[in-house]
Amino acid sequence: MNALDTLITDWLTLPDVAEQLDVEVSRVRRLIEEGKLVAVRRGDPVVRMVPSLFVLDGTITPHLAGTITVLRDGGFSDEELLTWLFEEDESLPGRPIDHLRRGQRGEVRRRALALAL
Repeated sequence: MNALDTLITDWLTLPDVAEQLDVEVSRVRRLIEEGKLVAVRRGDPVVRMVPSLFVLDGTITPHLAGTITVLRDGGFSDEELLTWLFEEDESLPGRPIDHLRRGQRGEVRRRALALAL
């Protein structure tokens, strides 16, 4: 997980995500199962955590779920898609997650679709 720790410095536990979204923890687990959020096991003790940038102003970052679906359909593992979302992309420029947080879905989705082919 070292690569992810370098790319993603701020994580939320599932109860923290629930609090920010103002829902029950069971709803957060469902969002993960439905592919609207991605959680990885990390920490000591090991718990499921979600990158904090996946939550924006009390909601899930716009267009995140669709981007996750495209990448998963393209064969990306959760770790690979998190890496892709948080790595700098000079052609964007910037990180795909930052573009999604600004509501700029088009270029991010085009690149995700191209990778998934």
